[in-house]
This record gives sequence, structure tokens and C-alpha cells, in this order.
Amino acid sequence: MTFLNTPVDGAFLIRIEAQRDDRGFFARTWCRREFEGHGLTAGLVQCNISFNYRRGTLRGLHYQAPPFEEVKLVRCIRGALHDVILDLRPQSPTYLRHFAAELSAENRDMMYVPAGVAHGFLTLADDTEVLYQMSQFYSPEHSRGVRWNDPAFAINWPHPVQVIAERDRTYPDFTRCMP
Repeated sequence: MTFLNTPVDGAFLIRIEAQRDDRGFFARTWCRREFEGHGLTAGLVQCNISFNYRRGTLRGLHYQAPPFEEVKLVRCIRGALHDVILDLRPQSPTYLRHFAAELSAENRDMMYVPAGVAHGFLTLADDTEVLYQMSQFYSPEHSRGVRWNDPAFAINWPHPVQVIAERDRTYPDFTRCMP
């Protein structure tokens, strides 16, 4: 795997290194030694999938509050998505910076999302499926989010949002929801 730095401190875009032959290819998508070697959280406790029927479906921007902060490793296994991370760690040198990359079944790239960084995506194709590996168990009472189109973040989404959950659409402005 190749770990590419992003403008968000501690976040990485990860590319597989395919070993090809006449059958196809083989590639590693997870290795505790490699993740630990980059100083990343390597303990995973849960895997989830998100299936999205329509292009233009937006999910996020989500995170979990202390003491249930979570690291995510996100990969698109069918279709394509515009993946966005947003640094919400006040002590971070990249506080309030965001980064976006296209993750697709074709490019097989993955996003490593550190704890305290919000995550969301917009599907670029119908029938897009996303695989999440998580470092923390889901805790509904610690589930949080910020609005995808909050002017405080100025995130440029590549297409109009067609489908969005009421919760994601109605998060309050960032300045009003933070202490």
C-alpha cells in the first residue's frame, strides 16, 4: 500500500499496490504492521457497509464525540463517490480544513479518517456501495455531525444533492453547535 498525505493532519489517501498476472491481481488493503508503521490506529472493531441507490446521495458529515471518537478506513467497493473529510479537532494544525478525493470501485483508493475528523460523501453513480472499517463501536448517543453545506467550511461538492437524510440536512450552523 502507498500512503499519501492529505492536507488534513493525520489523514491519508491509501492506494493499493496490485500484483498482477494473467489471472488478474492480488493486493493488500489492510496490514496492521504497515498502519502502525505510519503511526496510525491499527485496531479495528467493526465493519459496516452503506448501499446507496441513486447518484447524488449525500451522507454526512459524521463523527463520534468523546469518549467514542472513531478512526475510519473508507473504501468504495461498487460505483463511485466524492469522499470528504473535515478536521474538527481544535488542537489540530489543520483545524477546519477539508480534503476530498474520488473513491471508486475502479481506482480502489481508501481514505484513512483520524478520530475527531468528520466524514461524508456524495455518490457519483447509482448503486454505490461503501465499506467502512471502524476503530470504535457505534454509540448512538455520541453520534454527531455538521451540515454538508455550512458556509463555515466552503466545501465544493461536484454535483447537486438529490437524496439526503433529514438529520444531515438540518444540522445547525457550525458556529452555533460548537462550544
